[in-house]
Amino acid sequence: MRRRAAPPEVRGFEPINLDAPALPQDGLYRTHHGRVVRPRSTNQQKYVDAIAAHDLTFGVGPAGTGKTYLAVACALRALESRKVAKVVLTRPVVEAGERLGFLPGDLIEKVNPYLRPLYDAFYAMLGPERFRNWRDNEVVEIVPLAYMRGRTFEDAFIILDEAQNTSPEQMKMFLTRMGAGSKAVVTGDVTQHDLPLRSESGLRRVLDILKGVEGVSVQKLTESDVVRHPLVRHIIRAYDRWDEKT
Repeated sequence: MRRRAAPPEVRGFEPINLDAPALPQDGLYRTHHGRVVRPRSTNQQKYVDAIAAHDLTFGVGPAGTGKTYLAVACALRALESRKVAKVVLTRPVVEAGERLGFLPGDLIEKVNPYLRPLYDAFYAMLGPERFRNWRDNEVVEIVPLAYMRGRTFEDAFIILDEAQNTSPEQMKMFLTRMGAGSKAVVTGDVTQHDLPLRSESGLRRVLDILKGVEGVSVQKLTESDVVRHPLVRHIIRAYDRWDEKT
């Protein structure tokens, strides 16, 4: 099999933490503060291993299970090791029960409230200054899902966050944006979405459509994998019990 050429050098890109000690065996990434990012549960380890082994991975589970944070760590690791040339972040622009109305500013400023969770992960790992530099040089590209039609991303690590808020048509459109040398991670929680009443979630449908397809991995995380405040785990369990009753 012919080996694929390495991604080209990227303008504005430079590795960080050149003088940092080597990562421990279970480490994914070392943040700009020196903290090692690593899986903290068996399911999180399976999720990270699946991302490494597959070109398309779905991380499905409740809030706080590290789906997005670990995907960002994997993306930065792939970027710094030159396995990809850029990172693409996208998310459906759907409001969670409140309408924000008109938002001033350019495209980045308009979608900033929706992409803030992804920004937070990058800020924690890169620091705000380096993240802004990479974003300005399109090493990290932020693309609202509605603007992805017609594009092809090659040698890219693509993260679709909050995928439960996609329509089936949007999900198909996103998955067909993958070009040569690209890897995609789709994260979401099928138990909650902010779509209009009686609308079908694209994430829920695609998990049935792609079941058994070679090269696709679906990793389930549960409340036992929650790494936020300990109370979050109890809240999720309480909601699950309520849903079962009603």
